[in-house]
Amino acid sequence: MTWQVYLSGEIHTDWRDQIERGSEKAGLDIEFTGPVTDHSASDDAGVAIFGAEDKPFWKDHIGAGVNAIRTRTLLEQADVVVVRFGEQYRQWNAAFDAGMASALGKPLVTLHPEQHDHALKEVDRAALAVAREPEQVVDVLRYVLR
Repeated sequence: MTWQVYLSGEIHTDWRDQIERGSEKAGLDIEFTGPVTDHSASDDAGVAIFGAEDKPFWKDHIGAGVNAIRTRTLLEQADVVVVRFGEQYRQWNAAFDAGMASALGKPLVTLHPEQHDHALKEVDRAALAVAREPEQVVDVLRYVLR
């Protein structure tokens, strides 16, 4: 049985690649999915399809709707959701994805540095595992799949 693992959150480091490579090396039967990680393509998704918007609010609103089609569908299909909170940016979308996963009853693994513990205490409370490094996520996946 192939597990579906949705990788949400921070897009500025290679944490997704590390988890995918580690899982492949461990021989885990996993299909990874996630959001569009090309920042400008994601931001411009709505206007690229529906045309330019004069106000940034509407540009963001339309793009968020288009992106939500992908996100909601893949979250619903996921067996496990991993949400990475990076060090540099506030990932409001990642927190929203964690809440969606929790509401859907999906097993949730968070991945973030220790300095975010306090800010993410409610999200971490909903998670079944809190990892500091991508390798720990691979170890969790290896354990639950073996």
